[in-house]
Order: sequence, then structure tokens, then C-alpha cells
Amino acid sequence: MHLTTTDLAFGYPGRPVLSGMDLRVSDGVRLGVVGENGSGKSTLLGLLAGRLVPSSGEVRRTGTVALVEQELDAAAGTTVGDLVHGTLAGLRETAAQLDAAAADFDHEGGDLGELADLLTRAEHLAVWDADRRVDVALTRLGAVRDLTRRLDTLSVGQRYRVRLACRLAERADLLLLDEPTNHLDDGAIEFLTGELVAWRGGVVLVTHDRELLDDVATAIVDLDPSMDGKPVLYGQPGYLAYRFAKNQALHRWRQRYRAEQQRARVLAQRLDASYEGLSDEWRPPKGSEKHRRATRARIHVKAADRLVQKLEAEAVEVPVPPLELAFPDLPATSPGWSPGDPLVELRSPRVVAADGGVRLDLPGTRVAVPPSGRLLVVGPNGTGKSTFLAALAGRAALDRGARTLTEGARLGVVTQESRAPASGGPDDARTGFEAYAAEALELLERGELDPDHVVPVAALGLLSEDDLDRPLTELSAGQRRRFELARALLHAPHLLLLDEPTNHLSVDLVDELTRALLVTPAAVVVATHDRRMRADLADWPVLELG
Repeated sequence: MHLTTTDLAFGYPGRPVLSGMDLRVSDGVRLGVVGENGSGKSTLLGLLAGRLVPSSGEVRRTGTVALVEQELDAAAGTTVGDLVHGTLAGLRETAAQLDAAAADFDHEGGDLGELADLLTRAEHLAVWDADRRVDVALTRLGAVRDLTRRLDTLSVGQRYRVRLACRLAERADLLLLDEPTNHLDDGAIEFLTGELVAWRGGVVLVTHDRELLDDVATAIVDLDPSMDGKPVLYGQPGYLAYRFAKNQALHRWRQRYRAEQQRARVLAQRLDASYEGLSDEWRPPKGSEKHRRATRARIHVKAADRLVQKLEAEAVEVPVPPLELAFPDLPATSPGWSPGDPLVELRSPRVVAADGGVRLDLPGTRVAVPPSGRLLVVGPNGTGKSTFLAALAGRAALDRGARTLTEGARLGVVTQESRAPASGGPDDARTGFEAYAAEALELLERGELDPDHVVPVAALGLLSEDDLDRPLTELSAGQRRRFELARALLHAPHLLLLDEPTNHLSVDLVDELTRALLVTPAAVVVATHDRRMRADLADWPVLELG
């Protein structure tokens, strides 16, 4: 057994995050963790890794633990080689200990058991093969292999792939992964899937990737509210089995709640009638024993009171309905537009980076997105998908080619990386409501907002009002991603440009967003590695880069 938790709980002052968490993870167990954004998935990994101290309960670990967080903060000057050497330091130390023990071993009086233990440990970690494993993982994940490259010159995705490659080569007894597919293309996901299925130890995996859950997870734990207020473990492998079981559980919960509410209404009516019988206006019929009737009424009221108290003692809590996406009715066109004209058009785009590298080059290519049009952009990492969307949005300057945008067309853009303020920045204290209002004012000043078509952020079902009242920097990565989607919808755009829109989102929201994109009147361009989303959008026109 590598990991057990008992009644684990964690929270901040006035804001509980996790409670009642009991887990067991041993060799061969690959536990998927799901739940709404802000439900505590990343917090759970921090507790399991020992990065956070629980409010109550305990975590017991044996063996080594490796955590791959969503973001890697790189110290200035740190290189890829520094990260590789630091991660593999334990393996190299084990190899050095074994070499030293073998060289100094006294064949007459030495402790053969101690030497055997070192050899077993070294073989388990495959210490002699670590450098090759790192190089293979860097290559297969599409990560930077130049060991002299500084981490602070890499993108978030590039840094993540380097860290993931190191952790896979490290071969820890317990591997903790937070949204590992966010920055991976198909080839990299295939490699990761094979590594996880073959993992000797235990794996705890936070992911929104429904395909990965199907391929890897031996069980799924859901952190969303349940009838007893505790996380629920679904022991059957596969996302579809989990989804079916969860829907059944929610159905039973809501049925019981409706029955409790109906009982409460009946008892309330009986109680009202009983109290009415004791009111000043009530009079018994002539010739009846009025004192006896009054006594009976009082007894009836007491009985009703006791039933109400019993009901309240046995009642379940009101089910907290999960946030459900209320996608706005977006416009397809505006008055005065010529029929058949595209909203945006790119011809032979070429974009060159500051260092001279070519980020996008599509000579002889014309891409036109009409009103209510659809386009799915696919391709491996590094082929220019994000640059292509930035060029469509007018955010990447063209070194060759032309971009045409219909006058008055409003664009909603979700980039691959969040625009939320960094910790320590000038907007640290700004809440979601304040940031949304500031965005609306900026759009209004640029003439990109029709005051009659503002989409209220609280009406979208992406974030609760309590979360919107908190500073953006206090939100989880998934909640900040939800806020980015809200920002893109604020001004009721005619065209949505979405770069990896499923990154960091909960699995439930991914399903809801996909359904909304299929039916919205607005035009939509999506670039994604998400295999299930690509399958859902399979009948869209496809632009394949690379």
C-alpha cells in the first residue's frame, strides 16, 4: 500500500474545500479524480504529496512520491538540464550507493542482505537507464531536449512537458498528475497512456480528458457534492460507467429530496389547519363539548409538531445543483451585412517570431469563416495552431498575406493561456465582477460592445456569485479558465475563436460546452487536442496544420 487517507479534510477560513476523504492507492491502482472546477482536485494532490497540511484526518504514504502540477514556476537562470539533473538526483544517488557498497563489500563478513536490498532498489528504479528514459520521454512528449535552454524562455506548455518527462523517467512509487494532457498532442498522449498503463506503482490522475479516463483509470473518485456530503468512489473503470452511475445517484438523491419536500408540505398544511382550530375565530358547533374539542386540537398540533421535527431530523440536505452552462443566444449576423460575405478571411498568412523562427506559413491558402460557419484546427504541437487563431483574431501581425474582417463583426477569443493577473500584480485584489466590468468598459471604448447585448457574467452558470466576489488570484486554474470563457462571451460575439477550450475545465462543463458549440448561431473556430471533442465535432470542416 503506497497511500491511504482517513477522513481527510482541508479548508480556508470560512471556506471548506475537502472533507471526509478516504482513499487507498496501491500498486496497479490508477485513480482518476474528477469534479467541478474549484471542488478541490489540485488541493487533494497537494495534500497527498505533503505540500499542504490537512485541517483534520491524516495521509499515510510509503515509498517515493512525484507530483506534476499544472504550472511550473522556474527560477531565473534555471535550465532544462538543471531540472533533469535535480529530478534524477535520487536515482543517481542510489546507483552511487550501490557502486560504493559493491566496491567495498567484504566477501567474508559483509552484510549480503543490505547489498541485496540496494540492488533490488536500483533494479526497481532502473537507475542505469534513467538518462535514456529522460531523452525518450522528452522526444515522445515533444519537449525541449536542449539541456542548456533556460526554462524561463519556454512557454507554460513547454515547461510542463519537460517536467512531465522527468517525472516519468523518475519512476516514483506514487505518481500524482494534474491535468497532464493540457499541453500534449496525440502522439504525446499516446506515449503518456502507455507509460501510465505500465506504471508499476500507484497513480492519482486529475483530468478532464474523457478518453484518458477510459484508457487509464481503474477507478474514479468524484469530489462533487453527494447525498451524504462526502466524495464518491466509483469502482468500475471507464468514463461512461462513471457517468451512468453518477447520473443514477443524482436521480435517487433528487427523488428523495422531492419526496421529503412533499412530506414537508403535507405536514405544514396539517399544522396550519391545527393552529387554525385554536384561533380566536374558531368555534365548535352548537351543543358540542367545546373544551374537549379544544383539547383534541392542542393534541393534534403537538402531534404535527413532532412529525415536523422528525422529518427535519431525517431529511437530506438540499442537493446543491452543479453549475450548468447557460450558453447565450449569440448573433449570426448584423443588419447591413452583405449575404455571403465572410466574417473574417486570411490569405497566404505567414508569421515570423522575433528570433526569426517561422511560427506559421500557409502560402496559397485562403481560409474564410462565414456567418454561423465552423472550422476545426488540428495538428501536432508546434505546427502553428495558436498562431493561426491569433492571426484570425488580428493579434498576430502578418509578415505576408492579408486579413479581412467584416466591419462591426465582434470576436470572442479564448487563448491557450489565461489572462488572469499574476500573483503580486497590480490587479491582485480585483474580483471577477470588477474585472468583468472593466472588460466591458474597455470594449465599449473601442466600439466593440453593444450596450443592449451585454451578457451578464452571473447568468452564464460558469462561476457562482460567491466566486465572482473573490479576487481572481484566489480562483483555481479551472475557475480562471471559466472566467476566460465568460470574458469571450461578454459582448455577444459573432465569431468565437477557441484555443484548447477544454484545458482545465471539468468533464461536465466540457460536455456542456461541446453541445453548446454544436448549436450556437455564432461562427466557431476551435483548435484542440481533445480527442473526444474532435470526435464530437467530426462533421466540421477541418484545417490540418503540419
